[in-house]
Amino acid sequence: MTALTLISKPDCHLCDVAREVVEQTLATLPDEVADAVEVTELSILDDEELSAQWWEKIPVVLIDGRLHGHWRIAPDRLRNALESASKEHA
Repeated sequence: MTALTLISKPDCHLCDVAREVVEQTLATLPDEVADAVEVTELSILDDEELSAQWWEKIPVVLIDGRLHGHWRIAPDRLRNALESASKEHA
């Protein structure tokens, strides 16, 4: 299982765009890869530690707990990262 974590906050335009990129990218992946991705969204407003660490970089995407990207998420780069993570977990 590949863990994708989106760190965001409400009323954040870039967060909305990142969420769409994640959803659209998952839709383009082969089923066996997409089905093995567990997406979790966390808000910096609900967690002081997340807020302290990421407040100026949201949206943030972590893959298996490692920073993948922040601010603007590139669909092709995200796709490649998720495909690579899937191979690592195989």
